[in-house]
Amino acid sequence: MSGFKYIVETKNLVKRFGDVIALKGVNFKVRNNEIVGLVGDNGAGKSTLVKIIAGIYAPDEGEILIKGQAFRRLTPQKAYELGIVLVHQERTLSENHTIWRNIFMGRELTGPFGFLRIKEMRDTATKLLKEIGLKAMSADTPVKYLSGGYKQGVQIARALCFEADLVILDEPTVQLSISEVQRVLEYVLELKKRGKSCIFISHNIYHVYPVADRFVLLDRGKIVAEFMKADLTPEDLSHIMVSIARTGKIPVEYEKINLIRGGQE
Repeated sequence: MSGFKYIVETKNLVKRFGDVIALKGVNFKVRNNEIVGLVGDNGAGKSTLVKIIAGIYAPDEGEILIKGQAFRRLTPQKAYELGIVLVHQERTLSENHTIWRNIFMGRELTGPFGFLRIKEMRDTATKLLKEIGLKAMSADTPVKYLSGGYKQGVQIARALCFEADLVILDEPTVQLSISEVQRVLEYVLELKKRGKSCIFISHNIYHVYPVADRFVLLDRGKIVAEFMKADLTPEDLSHIMVSIARTGKIPVEYEKINLIRGGQE
């Protein structure tokens, strides 16, 4: 991938829901092979932003650039064609079907007469599971028997199968055990090893901090701060988040390393 600076860039995005302004002129970007931690309190606009990028919502104002190509809005199909996959907080798996069927659901491989290429799909699914660290997991296992962490792995494997360039994870560690959270973080690091980009939304600083390269902080529909991971400890980030929640501002001692001076208006 070349010829563009950012895999995704939004310019002055505004989104309204009736009288509520969910996004207020948001300028957001993700570089190639970068993991961005998108953090903020409930109602900050995180899910709204990524749903616009994934084509689920249309912005009221602004534009979206995907690999340098500008759009006023996207559809889910167009976003997918451009290499963007959103892994929803509410998991979109068919519990009674096997792992390989879930990975290829809606995008099944077929032969010249329309017959399913079952062996090829099963073998591809098995290869993907090994690549993301699920070596002992059979592709024939029904999804209903998987833990929450493994289900997240299946969704990430599905994104990798169709060569997504940007995987968006919306609260992927909610209601997971400590070991399952660690498994999900390993999946995210595997995405980076494969040259992919990722937007990781999380309320839990200690879940997103180990894998993110950069943090973008949203508050009441505006990006108020942006930091490189190298400039912060998890405790710093937690302190900043508490300050934003209470006052709408970051502590003055962090302004020098804030990549956005004064937030976005």
